[in-house]
Amino acid sequence: MKANESSVTSLVSAFGRAYHSKHDTPKVFDDFFAEKLITEKEFADISENMIKGISFFNSEIAEKFKEHPEEILKWITQVQLSPTPLARAAYCEEVLAIEMRLGLRQYVILGAGLDTFCFRHPELENSLEIYEIDHPATQALKKSRLAQADLEIPKNLHLIPVDFTKEYSFESIQERGFQNKKTLFSLLGVTFYLTKEEISRLIRELFTKVPEGSSIVFDYADENLFKEKGFSNRVENMLKMTLAGGEPMKSCLSYHEIEKMLEDAGLLIYEHLSPTAINNRFFRHRTDYLSAFETVHYIHAVKK
Repeated sequence: MKANESSVTSLVSAFGRAYHSKHDTPKVFDDFFAEKLITEKEFADISENMIKGISFFNSEIAEKFKEHPEEILKWITQVQLSPTPLARAAYCEEVLAIEMRLGLRQYVILGAGLDTFCFRHPELENSLEIYEIDHPATQALKKSRLAQADLEIPKNLHLIPVDFTKEYSFESIQERGFQNKKTLFSLLGVTFYLTKEEISRLIRELFTKVPEGSSIVFDYADENLFKEKGFSNRVENMLKMTLAGGEPMKSCLSYHEIEKMLEDAGLLIYEHLSPTAINNRFFRHRTDYLSAFETVHYIHAVKK
């Protein structure tokens, strides 16, 4: 990301969640708040650009639905844009719900983008401290959208600007009241854009100041990322789109590399979901286009 530009992927991800909430049944993950953080013009512009670009994604679909732009948008959104943002958010919030029943009181969302968890759960204002950490430009965008929607930042939500490609320090988060208590970290849609060394350094730093039992949920791309084309070339298209948007994907890791990286940071893998497992868990028996993205895996790892 450039220093003064907000994340394109955060907008597209929010668009995908908003579209799903409005149009898809059954829901994988209902982010009914997402549309409040995207302007009507942005929603319309993203829709129009996707429809106009259908030939890039699939020429057969372009021809088949040339008179039905709404079906083209549905296809692009469900095939290309939504599967990973929806399923990973659903998985992470499932883990969070379990951890809260076990007494969790601190939740850190790294690479939060236009996350809406805090606003969808106002009932947690007095029981869960939420720390959203992201690039300064993306956080500036979010703050402006909250202001435009006339939404106040709840007292339990702390927005902390950080550039993950630079040295990460706990000082900024500790200044906002973060304590040495059991914590869940969420790192969704971030590892793809960091080098292996940056991912390893970040995870090690995160877990130096939290007690055992603290954990992290994250997604990562496996070693086939730059070889696998995916259904209708969607993996290849994803790489092209992020590159064109100025946010190229940098890393892919084998399960062994992930396991070793976590072990070095003092963590054990509690649960690993492969693309097949993700599909069975979140997309089974659907009759639309939604299915788990090839090469993308989810991990829940716990500090020993």
